[in-house]
Amino acid sequence: MQKARQNFRVQLLITVLSVLLFAAKIYAYYLTYSLAVLTDALESIVNVLAGFIGLYSLYVASKPRDEEHPYGHGKAEFVSAAAEGALIVAAGFYVIYETVQHLIIREQVAQLDKGILLIGMTGLANFLAGTVCFRMGRKNHSLALEASGKHLKIDTYSTLAVIAGMLLMIYTGLFWLDKLIAALLSVFIIFNGYKIIRSSLAGIMDEADKGLISQFIDILNANRRENWIDLHNLRVIKYGSTLHIDCHLTVPWFMNVHEAHTEVDALTKHITDNFGDSIEFFVHTDGCLSFSCPICTKKECSKRQQPFRETLDWNLKNIITNQKHNALKVNN
Repeated sequence: MQKARQNFRVQLLITVLSVLLFAAKIYAYYLTYSLAVLTDALESIVNVLAGFIGLYSLYVASKPRDEEHPYGHGKAEFVSAAAEGALIVAAGFYVIYETVQHLIIREQVAQLDKGILLIGMTGLANFLAGTVCFRMGRKNHSLALEASGKHLKIDTYSTLAVIAGMLLMIYTGLFWLDKLIAALLSVFIIFNGYKIIRSSLAGIMDEADKGLISQFIDILNANRRENWIDLHNLRVIKYGSTLHIDCHLTVPWFMNVHEAHTEVDALTKHITDNFGDSIEFFVHTDGCLSFSCPICTKKECSKRQQPFRETLDWNLKNIITNQKHNALKVNN
């Protein structure tokens, strides 16, 4: 809950900043009548709308679980990110429309020097805010904040392109570059909007985050205990800033409930030490069987039925299967 409130406060600041920057860019457009500046301003409209959507989604995501939502409300962040991505794509297509319109209706750009100053200030503010927002999103596992951070950075890159184009127009007098820059930026905007939509849909569909799972595997391999004979059926589901982790841990069959639970506590501690406490674990313990002996690293075991052969190194391929491993499957 603390992380959820922190995410909300960051998104609130981002939303207020987006409104101020949008006003500055609209003023810059009225100074310059530059289509490229208008493109930048239109994307800022998306920033404002996305900011309020993200703010509402984080408010919903911060609510505690209830009877209707036993896993919490974190999925609202994925919906928010999808909406933000859709708005970005729509802005990109609108810029293409405006570019085509201005090929017919020719307007002379003016006061480019003042426009560069204003746009440059907004670009710097966006970059700083986007960096903070993205890092906070990564730290707190918030897709909504990550999406906002990416969007602000995209806005910064498009602003740099606009500034470069305005400088070229000043020194070359080739004012048709204004329309070319706007068209290229629209393609860039649409592509990045698609990536945000793709990421949010992956979260809604509970698509496996292979990068995140790989980090878990590295931690578990590095801190492996001899009573962790096998680990399989590992699944990670994101609910906003909370991660839900399911897995099956194979331990010696002769352990009592208390001893097995101690092994589970050790496993969860290694993960929370590295990823924070916004994690829920559902660890099912399995007792070992005779075919587990060849991969069991327990040195002194009076119940061993087969000699040790080799260590099973957990990897992305073998740890997500819902099947206990044996020596024949070590390299499969």
